[in-house]
Amino acid sequence: MNFLLPARGSHRVIESTGCDQADALLKQLIARQEVPGLAICASYKGEAWFSGGYGFANLQAEIPVVPESAVFRIASISKPITAMALACMVADGSLDLQTDIRNYVPEFPQGHGPVNLKQLAAHTAGIRSYKGKEFALNQPMQIADSLELFVQDPLEYAPGEGYLYTSLDYVLLSLAMERAQGQPFHELVSQRVLQPLQMSHTVREVPGEPVENQVEFYTRRGNGFQKSVPVDTRFKLAGGGYLSTVSDICRFGEACVQGELLPQALYSEFLTPQQVGGSSTYYGLGWEVSQDARGRPFYGHTGNAIGAYTNFKVFPDQELVVAILINASTAGVQPILDSVVEALHQSLPAND
Repeated sequence: MNFLLPARGSHRVIESTGCDQADALLKQLIARQEVPGLAICASYKGEAWFSGGYGFANLQAEIPVVPESAVFRIASISKPITAMALACMVADGSLDLQTDIRNYVPEFPQGHGPVNLKQLAAHTAGIRSYKGKEFALNQPMQIADSLELFVQDPLEYAPGEGYLYTSLDYVLLSLAMERAQGQPFHELVSQRVLQPLQMSHTVREVPGEPVENQVEFYTRRGNGFQKSVPVDTRFKLAGGGYLSTVSDICRFGEACVQGELLPQALYSEFLTPQQVGGSSTYYGLGWEVSQDARGRPFYGHTGNAIGAYTNFKVFPDQELVVAILINASTAGVQPILDSVVEALHQSLPAND
């Protein structure tokens, strides 16, 4: 069954031409049937600046998105959260980024040559990307079980000599982290990142165990949306399996701006784009690192998953953090989301 939706939602904005423009652009996404629902949160210098809920968390029941509580799939925004936990382990000596993955994952074939944790975090290890139905896999696998999907496949290039974005890197990385720590990956992330930052709505997704205020997930079909196929993301939690709210993601970004949890030197290392063949990959260790169209430096992550499309951007110079979560996989909206972020920049005092 397909569902169509009217422009409807709740929002809170400050009085500003830029914020009004951002609000209008987001309402247009709903009115034009481009997304079923979305939530946005922007913070400026650690304070809430703009928030909104648009469209529906559940189309069939006509439940509107409430931005303060709606829980979405955050897709690859999971990677910066993993990167923060990894950096915490590096900071206390639990892990060394130069360590070969086989020290923790002896199942990794010797024939692939040396592959270290830093290369996995930076997507320069040569591991392939998803193929076939792996993106939408619905099998109850633990992290270690999922190695059978890909670990014996040939590398795409010699480790360190190329760049290929793939969440399978983070399967290996998370397995190394949990074995080094001696506890399940989701528990160590909670202990080291989520609890200290009071990200109480950020949890792993477990099929059959919906969390309070979890949205319904959709896929575009024709002029409307239908419920997405079921998936089990537990094996790829580190790269794309978390649920969260826009408020939690903003809180995470604020912690990065303020330098919480980590020494500044480690932030710099993780937020420095890697070089391959003399060219930037525009990717650090778990973070997209680039500049926007106006040359403003930012770091963060975009995400695309079954039933989700997400944006997370941190502009450290402006101390602006923006999180946008959508309950459908619909990458065609990125230009509008970029315009929304630009409008928010224009709303800052004195055009910071």
